[in-house]
This record gives sequence, structure tokens and C-alpha cells, in this order.
Amino acid sequence: MAQKPKLYYFNGRGKMESVRWLLGAAGVEFDEEFLETKEQYNKLIEVGSLLFQQVPLVEIDGMKIVQTRAILNYIAAKYNLYGKDMKDRLFIDMYVEGTTDLMLAVIPLPFQQGDAKAKQIDLIKNRAVNRYFPVYEKVCKIFVLFMLYRCNLKL
Repeated sequence: MAQKPKLYYFNGRGKMESVRWLLGAAGVEFDEEFLETKEQYNKLIEVGSLLFQQVPLVEIDGMKIVQTRAILNYIAAKYNLYGKDMKDRLFIDMYVEGTTDLMLAVIPLPFQQGDAKAKQIDLIKNRAVNRYFPVYEKVCKIFVLFMLYRCNLKL
């Protein structure tokens, strides 16, 4: 029996959350080690586990993989969640990159205060509602219609 993947990250969502979601979508159980001290983090660097001296880190199939996108691509391909051809993968990549762009606006929020934080929240809300959500809503509608068609169901 294969070992469960092991995730290394801080005790929070951040860049590891999409990895957790993808493993969940694949029905894969995993273990997590939360980095709660600088010593834990430094040990990973010292033993050469962190190629670029940053997390997330996932141990899977005897490998130590870093960089969120590389981790997601590997898991998606391994569990047949990365489309059937290059065109599928292209669209998956476009949606993933859009999500990444929005997430990059959210990541600094815990480190901002006062007016700067309020301004950033307004910017995020505006972009989410006017730029990103309409794209995802459209693709979700198409997916639902496709599934209804495949199941010979009507609205």
C-alpha cells in the first residue's frame, strides 16, 4: 500500500489550501506537519528538502515536491484530474492562473492595517465580483448544461 502524501506548511490555509482541495477531490487521504517553530522550518532547509527555501512542501511517491503549481500539476496528472488532452489542460491552467492572481491579492491582508487594509479589501471584492466570479460562473453553467445533456436530463 502506498504511503499517504505528507504536507508541510504553516498552520493556516495559504498556498497549501489548493493542494488540500485537490487531494480531497481525488479522494486521497494525507498527513500534515504544521511548521510551528523556526527550528522546524530551518531543519527542512538544512536537510535540503526546500529547493527554494520556502514551503509548501509535499512528500509523495518518494519525492519531495515544492512550488505550489508543480505540486498541483503532479497531483492532478497522477489522479487523472488534469484533462484528457492539451486543450483541456490549457483551460484548466487558465482558470488556475486566474485563481492564483486573485489569491495573490489576498495573501498580504494579514500584514496590512487600517486604511491600507480596507482599501485592499475593497480592491479584492471589486476584482472578485467584476472580473473573476463572472468567468467561473460561466464555466460552471456550461459544465452543468453539459452534465444534464450527458445524462439526458432537461432543465
